[in-house]
Amino acid sequence: MKTRFLLFLLAAGLVILPGCGKLRHLLHRQPAQPVATPVPAKATRATPTPDATPAVAPVSVNRNANVIVLCYHRFEDMPHNYLSIKPAEFEAQMKAIKDNGFTVIPMANFLAWRRGEKDIPAKSAIITIDDGYLSGYKVAWPILKNLGYPFTMFVYVQYIGTGGQSLSWDQLAEMRDAGVEIACHTWTHQDLHGKGISPKEPSGRLALEDIKRLGYDGWLRKEIIESKQLLERNLAIKVNAFAYPYGKYNPKAREMVKEAGYEAAFTVYGQAIGFSNPSSDLIGRYAISTREPHIFQLAMGMVGGGSAGFASSAATPAMSQLAAASMATQPMEGETVSDPKPLIKANLATMGAIDPGSVEMRISGFGAVAAQYDPATKIVSYQPTTQPLRDKNYTVLISAKVGGKHAETRWSFNFDPNAAPASTDAVPAPADGSKAGTSAPVAAPAQQSKHAGKEPFGS
Repeated sequence: MKTRFLLFLLAAGLVILPGCGKLRHLLHRQPAQPVATPVPAKATRATPTPDATPAVAPVSVNRNANVIVLCYHRFEDMPHNYLSIKPAEFEAQMKAIKDNGFTVIPMANFLAWRRGEKDIPAKSAIITIDDGYLSGYKVAWPILKNLGYPFTMFVYVQYIGTGGQSLSWDQLAEMRDAGVEIACHTWTHQDLHGKGISPKEPSGRLALEDIKRLGYDGWLRKEIIESKQLLERNLAIKVNAFAYPYGKYNPKAREMVKEAGYEAAFTVYGQAIGFSNPSSDLIGRYAISTREPHIFQLAMGMVGGGSAGFASSAATPAMSQLAAASMATQPMEGETVSDPKPLIKANLATMGAIDPGSVEMRISGFGAVAAQYDPATKIVSYQPTTQPLRDKNYTVLISAKVGGKHAETRWSFNFDPNAAPASTDAVPAPADGSKAGTSAPVAAPAQQSKHAGKEPFGS
């Protein structure tokens, strides 16, 4: 009774007292539901939600795998030029790829492997066909389809649909729909240095007009970036790969290749390609033709072998080559240095099994120099001590015996005492996995092809 009376007084007081609305509300609301006792954390079991994304296991890729890239152009029973190959020879080479233990893979798989997203066979090969000749569609494609080989077409857009021996846009679309990868080979297929362009060919005239109208930088942008955009628009594709005409490039072209968003860019200087070597914008290919069957043999041996078009007669070295794409040099091809006594060096890993005692370096204006070769790093180097640079242009030629045969490589650079210091790129590791241990710019192929400027020839 006393308890009920006290509760009555309390309730009456709450009604009368100002500012106690909140308490009145609490008294009149429904009783709280019992609170469940929490289960200890160690006893709980997570229940996945229906839309939960399963965790993706990381892909394990073979970083010791190696890739070769083969480059072809025209397929003719009567070879029309130095880049043609007879169809029977091409078919025999395609069969020999498998016989030599290689697996032909798509370009997309190669790029995914380099990103660490997809594994590939330990000995892989990529087949590429340059320029956009009709014989790639009519002759090479049936052979490759019969063998089940994927391949990539590098086309330059000015040549598409011009009739004669050129592919049409409809034929490229047909190939695209069948799984052939379409990649870019510039707009007019000219030397990206913008030099030595012939006005006698339609592509050359167009390039010269563009250089005059747009300036060198504007023309280079059209060749590298706008050509990619046109292919992507007309074929509704994403273009991931680029091929330098004649394998030639310079620092400005490399910068624009990266700006364009290409995932890989290719030269024509054959080598074994590793997981991270060479640089993704300097990947070498073996350019093969009927006139130079030894290039295919170098490819099967995964030996740096230069390219078709610069080759050889009986009077020239058995394995004549220019600076390989994975060959790091200092100074780089076309670079202008201001130091009159610069360190001159090159990584010779891609030349193959070099006889260390046979390595020689010659420099224009100097002759043979006392260069040092380190068999462990495969780097040859020389630094002038008494005679400084004086001329505007220099060529470095390195020769050696590789497998008992004479081989050589060369590049050129410029000297200007008033030039600003140039930035450098890291030296790629040698293809055999040995440690280079130095830093240097990467050299570009230096020598102009005797066919450069002639359309539609060239890599």
